[in-house]
Parts: sequence; C-alpha cells; structure tokens
Amino acid sequence: MTQQDAAREGLDRISVLLPLPLSGAYDYLADPAQGLRPGDFVRVPLGARVAIGVVWDPAPPDPEAKAPARLREALGRVGDLVLPEASRRLVDWVAQYTMSAPGAVLRMAMSMPEALEPPVAVEGWTLSPAAPNPVVAEPGARRVTAPRRRVLEAMASMPPATTAAIARGAGVGAGVVRAMAEAGWLVPAHVAPQAPPRPDGARPGPALSADQDAAARELAAGIGAGFRVTLLDGVTGAGKTEVYFEAIAAALRAGRQALVLLPEIAMSAQWLARFEARFGAPPASWHSELGQGARQRTWRDVASGEARVVVGARSALFLPYRDLGVVVVDEEHEQAFKQEDGVVYHARDMAVVRARLGRVPAVLVSATPSIETVVNVRRGRYGAVHLPSRHAGATLPRIELVDLRREPPPPRQWIGPRLRAALKRTLEAGEQSMLFLNRRGYAPLTLCRACGNRLQCPHCTAWLVEHRLSGRLQCHHCGHGERLPRTCASCGAEDRFAACGPGVERVAEEARALFPAARIEVMTSDTIGGPAAASAFVERMIAGGIDMLVGTQIVAKGHHFPGLTLVGVVDGDIGLSGGDLRAGERTYQLLHQVAGRAGRAGRPGHVLLQTHAPDHPAMRALAAGDRDGFIDGEIEARERLSLPPFGRLAALVLSGPDPAVLDRFCRELARRAPRGPGIDALGPAPAPLAILRGRHRRRFLMRAPRDAPLQDLVAEWLVGAKPPGGVRLQVDIDPYSFL
Repeated sequence: MTQQDAAREGLDRISVLLPLPLSGAYDYLADPAQGLRPGDFVRVPLGARVAIGVVWDPAPPDPEAKAPARLREALGRVGDLVLPEASRRLVDWVAQYTMSAPGAVLRMAMSMPEALEPPVAVEGWTLSPAAPNPVVAEPGARRVTAPRRRVLEAMASMPPATTAAIARGAGVGAGVVRAMAEAGWLVPAHVAPQAPPRPDGARPGPALSADQDAAARELAAGIGAGFRVTLLDGVTGAGKTEVYFEAIAAALRAGRQALVLLPEIAMSAQWLARFEARFGAPPASWHSELGQGARQRTWRDVASGEARVVVGARSALFLPYRDLGVVVVDEEHEQAFKQEDGVVYHARDMAVVRARLGRVPAVLVSATPSIETVVNVRRGRYGAVHLPSRHAGATLPRIELVDLRREPPPPRQWIGPRLRAALKRTLEAGEQSMLFLNRRGYAPLTLCRACGNRLQCPHCTAWLVEHRLSGRLQCHHCGHGERLPRTCASCGAEDRFAACGPGVERVAEEARALFPAARIEVMTSDTIGGPAAASAFVERMIAGGIDMLVGTQIVAKGHHFPGLTLVGVVDGDIGLSGGDLRAGERTYQLLHQVAGRAGRAGRPGHVLLQTHAPDHPAMRALAAGDRDGFIDGEIEARERLSLPPFGRLAALVLSGPDPAVLDRFCRELARRAPRGPGIDALGPAPAPLAILRGRHRRRFLMRAPRDAPLQDLVAEWLVGAKPPGGVRLQVDIDPYSFL
C-alpha cells in the first residue's frame, strides 16, 4: 500500500448529489475533520471542473461501488447553510413520483448557489468626528446648508448606511451625500446586512364573521399538531384570505415559517397589501420577476430562518425552509400550478407531500375546488371547513345566460344587444363593469382575403395572433413574433389581410366605439409587466379611475373591486372544445371566478354570460348556482370512465427534428407497450400541437387502475428503449395538458 493509499484509508466515504440531470448521487472521500453531514453543501471535482452539490444520505452498500482508491476527494464545505432533511426527502419523493433525475429536482432546490456564501459586506458611510454639529454652530465652522443639515440630523441616529439609503432617509439627492464625504464629514464604514422585516403574528387582525372565526380557529388549532390537509371551501368574496391568515399568525407565534403558493404572481398585488396591513410587514416574495440580488437574499433568508413568511409561485415550494410550520395553496384548483417543462410536477400535490414530510398542516383554498380535492375530502383523506356566504352581508351575483344563437351581436361585432344595454345602464349609474374574454391580442387568426392563406408560426402548428397594440403578430407557444406583412407570401396580393375573430384588444376597440366617454383599459399578461404594474392597475380600478375593464383570466382571480357590479363574458365557450377531460371543470371554475368579481361590496352584482352552448352542464350549473350538482356530475362521469381520480394516467411526449426518425422510435415503443387488466396504452398519435419550436411531437397515453404501480409500469415499458439522436422523451405523470 502506498503512502497515499494509506492516507486515503482514514477518509470518510460520502454521497454527494449534484444539481445536474444525473440518475443519483456520486461517492467522494472527505476528511473526517471536516465533520460533513447530510445536507451540507460541498465543492467537489467533477471531470475537469468544480461543482457544488449536497451531501446526501448514505446509499445502501453496493458491492460494485468504486474502491476508495478510485474515488476523488471533496474540496470542502460551502458556507454555513444546510439543505434541511424535509427538503432532501422532497427531492427524493418528487424524483421518484415524476420519474425525473434526482439531480434535476435538486437543481430547483439549489436555484441560487450564489446565496451559499455569506453576503459580501457593503461599503457605506458614517458620521466623521470632524462633522459639524447640526444644531450648534461652532466658531469659524463652515455654514451648514439645509440639505446637509438634514443629512447630519438623520445620521445622528442612523447606523452606517449606503449613499442611497442616507439620501432616502434625509430626503436629499445622492450628490449631497457624496459632497459631504468629499468634505470629510462622512467616513467609509461597512454596512451590516439588514434582516428582513418580520411579520408580527401577535398583531390583532380584523373582526371576523361567525363562520370565518370558526374556520380560522380550526385552521389555527392545526399548527403544531402534525400533518393534515384541510380544504378551505368558501364562495367568492367570503374572506378566505383573512381566515388562513389566522393559521399563518398561529405559525408565527409558534416561531415557525409559513409558505403561501399563488398560481399567478399578478394576483399578489392586493394580497401583499392585505398581508402587510394584517401583519405590519411584507412577506418575502419568490417569483420569476425578482432580480438576481433579491433572489439570493430571499433564498438565504429562508434557509437561515430569517424569512418568516414566503409568498410565491410554484417554485417557492423547493426553497430550503429551516422550520416550516404551515403550507397554504391559494386557488388550489388552478392549472397554473402544473409545471409542464423540465421536471413535470403539480405544485398543489407536491405541497401536500412537503407538508407530510415536514409533519405540518396544509391548507388548500378555493371557491371552486378541483375534483381531485373534493374526492379526497369525501374519502376522508382531507378535512374541510366551509364559508357559505360572502363577507359583510354582500350577496352573490345573479348570472344570466345569453344564447348567442338567438341573440347574436351585429355582424363583425362581439358584444350582444343585451350586454350593450347592461353596460350602458352600469355606466349611467356611475358603477364599474368588466368584459371578459380569455383570448389575448386583437384577433386569433389573420388570413388573406384574396387566397385564404392563414398566417402561421414558422416553428409551430399554431396560428399567429395579431397584437394590434404592439403592431406585431405573435405565437403564444414559442414566442416568435413578426410585423404584419403587406404582401401575401402565397398569392402576392397586397393589403388584403383580415383579422378573424376577437381577442381582448378587439373587444376593447368595440367597447370604445360604443362608449367613447368611458375610461376603458385592457388587463392581460401582455399589458401587465409584473407585480408593480399589476398593483398600479388594481389601485386605479379601486380608486374609480377605470369605468370598464377588459381582460383575460388575469382579472378573474383574487381581485377585490368594490365598485364593480357588472361582468360580461363575451364568449364563455372557448375552453369547452379540444377533448380535454377537465374542459368542463376548468370552464366552470374560470367563469365562476370571473362572475365572482361582481357585487363584492354593498351593491348587487349582475353577470351576463354569452354562450353558444347554454345547455352544457357547466353553463346550466353557473346559471343555477349549483356548484355541488356540477361537481357530482363530473365525479360520476370520471368514475364511470375510470378517469382521474378514479384511475391513473401517464403521458409520454416524444419530440424530434426528423419526423421519420421520430415515428420509427414511436413504433418501437408501441410494440413494447404494457398490457394487462385495466391497462391501456394509446398511441402513438400526433400531438394536437404537432410541431413546437421546430420539433415534431407524438404522444402516448397510458391509463391504469387507481391502485396500479403506474411509475413501475412506465419504467418497465422504457427499459432498454434508448431514443435515437435528436429525439427527446418526456414522461408526464398525471397529465393536465393534452396539447
């Protein structure tokens, strides 16, 4: 044995999981003096580079594992933070359930490796002993100008601060601060990192109704009592947010963290204001609009326990909570909680898993709960608390169906006579109205009147959508954009393009022509650039600066507009086509949420829902206010067909640049497809979106009984099936999208 081998014999063998699409952890050697434990972040050599990974729990003994002499040594711990055990178990669980590489899941939990290092000290300023007294003028001292006096007075009670912070605190320009530093009145100093503001769980909340108080007490009682899932089921406007705030308050009083997931960050504007009013400080936010610096600070604050409450999009689920006490999923029915790219998972379901792994309660919140959640309540797996009426005596809006087959709008227009009359009455009464159409842009299709050529995305099997506000045609699937051409590429005709069908921009154009004196604004994901823009828009609406709001689904959820009394749905049937098993459920949920924006204050609300299918069960249920009857019908149909949650589905989506190569591999998979009692493997078939970003797409769909080991069946199917070059295979367990 060489001297080097002898030295290596005294080293510990550790497993390190890297945030890369690898199948598992790699073994390394580590000096016992480092005291590395599972959850520690470490630097390790990987090929010719250095990577950061996490010390993982030891794997079972493997007789084929590399001998210690062949292992490389870890290079040492990174920072002082750890990935908690519950987070590591979540990574393992999500990887197993979604059939993803554990390293790919870890990458979501390690989204900010830069945050592992302690924050770099920031340079700022503090008062110099030579600075003049701002109150008593010393003999021979220079005259102190009013702006400089404000700086001196402010800094007398201020710790060292940056130029910007001093200028902000004193109400002066940054140039004043810099000039005082040049004069020697301020001297350099390190600025200590500021802890995030702490929401106060002991701060008294608003008065709750009897129903709210009972629900809040039940949710708060669950804090510290272990894992359980509770559905907070309340009509729109019932005050569900204030109820689950009491569970958050209980977690804060117990010294624990809280997580609130929202499906869309644009919803957070009013939510954040309500949270700060309730707890005296804002929560930490986590979403894609945050800058790199803010994300690093938030990640570190969550891991250290400084961030007490986090509100965010689905990726906030994977933050390294040091002591999570409650998980809340608001609007739990929303499809936006399903991630379709990379690791394919449903954040609502994984939030329940995270709560179970951490032995804490989960609260699912909705006025229109998903079929899966309702069935779990009926099976006794979840509890439920109910808020059957609106807060402060407000009543639910009256919903009328407008049969467009009998009451069509004028040619090339989209707002029917009854809806026009209602809009006119609402404006004359000084009240606000909303027109809803879940279709972005000006028109969904543009064609040449001379030859019928339709403008299509060059990379996808999708029509280009005209956005007249920006003057561009856009593909909503791959992001391709271009100017509207003057000449048709098919026939050469000039200026013969026609917009077909309505988008929200076209509806707004029609509304402005009908009501030229009205203040009309459009709210979509194209016009709202982030939380700040959404907040400003909502404030204008609440202040009465908008008479008529025209929008897509971004206006449907979470907003409270006290002056809004009329909602007009321009086309309620958009979501009913396409063969999606959840089409009726999603349409009902969306339109119910849209309708719920009306009449939330003292004045009654009215909803006019234009539809070509007034006899559809979703439309009948909306008009009758029969949510539970609609849910019963959906559950009966799903159970009869053994569809989720009474059966299980898995989708295999294959894509490649060469359709011939792709189809050959699909035929090979079809020959190997599993068979058995209750097990069907359907496909391959071209996906409805057959080309996406230049790649041809095919789909398989596997259906199996509810108790079937679905992941094992899929894994067995794919054993030995190696996709040829250029072909990608994505497995989607519990698919929500069938495009």
